[in-house]
Amino acid sequence: MTINYNQVGWFEIPVVDMKRAKNFYEHVFGVTLDEQEMDELKMAWFPMKEDETGAPGSLVKGEGYVPSSEGALIYFTSVDIDDACRKTVEKGGRVLREKSSIGEYGFVAKVLDTEGNAIGLHSRM
Repeated sequence: MTINYNQVGWFEIPVVDMKRAKNFYEHVFGVTLDEQEMDELKMAWFPMKEDETGAPGSLVKGEGYVPSSEGALIYFTSVDIDDACRKTVEKGGRVLREKSSIGEYGFVAKVLDTEGNAIGLHSRM
């Protein structure tokens, strides 16, 4: 079967402190997150473009959303992994795995956000 779309359609990152988490992600990736409320959930959506590649997603604060460094690992595209790692530390996160080569596919790193979630960084350069 041929799939003509990206398999991941949406992601959610659990947070404890929405203001702190939103500030962290906006600083590290240079984006503005859009705060929303859906029933009992507080959310901050990452920017998205309809009909484009990549998966949209959100920070989420609510019952049943518990940050963890041990679950699924989401990789964010980064133009400059070294800069993203530096910004991670500036905002109170930690670098778990420094930038390393994955051969022809570019580079990756792993960081811990301010909420205790491990996230990956990926760059072609």
